[in-house]
Amino acid sequence: MSDKQEARQARFEVYEDSAGEYRWRGIAGNGEVIADSGEGYATKQNAERARDRAIELAWESWPHASLARRLSE
Repeated sequence: MSDKQEARQARFEVYEDSAGEYRWRGIAGNGEVIADSGEGYATKQNAERARDRAIELAWESWPHASLARRLSE
């Protein structure tokens, strides 16, 4: 699988942990966890909000974010 294909298969997911809290994690195309929430949230909605904010911050900190956004639209 090429790097481009792996990047397309990367994803973020929200899941319920064994303590009944919700967490998010980023998973690379090869299945490796590359980011996680580091804490549990009482509701799935709060975990989703935290995930979305983490994604937003990652885009903002990437030097070519505005170009990548235009290309992905």
